Amino acid sequence: MDLSSLSSIAQSMVAPNKGILAADESTPTIGKRFATIDTESTEGSRQTYRNLLFTSPNMSEYISGVILFDETIRQSTNDGTPFAEHLTSIGVVPGIKVDKGIKGIPFCDGETVTEGLDGLGDRLSEYYELGARFAKWRAVINISNDLPSKNCIRLNAHALARYAGLCQQAQMVPIVEPEVLMDGSHDIDRCFDVTSEVLQEVFSELNNQKVALNGIVLKPNMVISGMDAANRADIPTVASATVKCLSENVPDEVPGIAFLSGGQTSEEATAHLSSMNEMGPHPWQLTFSYGRALQAEPLKAWSGEDGNIAAAQETFIKRSRLNSLARTGNYHPQMEEA
Repeated sequence: MDLSSLSSIAQSMVAPNKGILAADESTPTIGKRFATIDTESTEGSRQTYRNLLFTSPNMSEYISGVILFDETIRQSTNDGTPFAEHLTSIGVVPGIKVDKGIKGIPFCDGETVTEGLDGLGDRLSEYYELGARFAKWRAVINISNDLPSKNCIRLNAHALARYAGLCQQAQMVPIVEPEVLMDGSHDIDRCFDVTSEVLQEVFSELNNQKVALNGIVLKPNMVISGMDAANRADIPTVASATVKCLSENVPDEVPGIAFLSGGQTSEEATAHLSSMNEMGPHPWQLTFSYGRALQAEPLKAWSGEDGNIAAAQETFIKRSRLNSLARTGNYHPQMEEA
């Protein structure tokens, strides 16, 4: 295992002023997104949409890496260049989602563990040959008055660490994604406590399994009120609670923390990130790895019409640029209208 190479890839993924585009929606998920714009989801329409994103002019100024889905890493740009090769050629690191989704945990109602460890080593070798240099695995933690259970946290942390070790063995940087969901009516203090407990268990398992922390990227939730909370915490409160939680639970040698947007609006996700970076400097890069928060606007602008591709690309680049500004705490809401 070449640790210097892994560390170098991780640093590229969290490069200043840039962030990671999560374009790894499964076929059923992207089908639901396409349904919102009355567009049929076919292999051709999915290729057209991903090509639109990945060939947007000057994308590499704001995007450092892209997480791909299995189908997508096997597809090519309109001129026949494999997507991974195209991204590499413009200085963007290609990555791949490798988990197989969530399954219920026996005797733990309402809780899940992520599957996909079987055969993962062989799949990582193939993805490396296809051009991927990092991978992603998402663990999902539900909050309620009595969830999550210790068993759920332990099982997911153990699987995340197993996956991370296999990635590093295959010379790929693991994105370690323990997502404490926004769903529910819990307040921000409850989210803080659960997120802290999850991060402690994840890093304990990563250390147990000898994962090199300077060769990973952490992709956590922000510490935020539940979507249905009576009084949702404001932007500065979310930013300070999140930074406090990370400072107490994430070792300094982790190169970067790339937040998921997790159900926030595009504007909220950008504003929260900017507020956190205003509080810097931090021991790690605080960046973004957004899916919907980068794609919602360009998807709507495209609406499945070839004639809208240029406008959709413009929308995608604007959203990416605003998040780039948030990397240095220089985003302001009035920029949305510019």
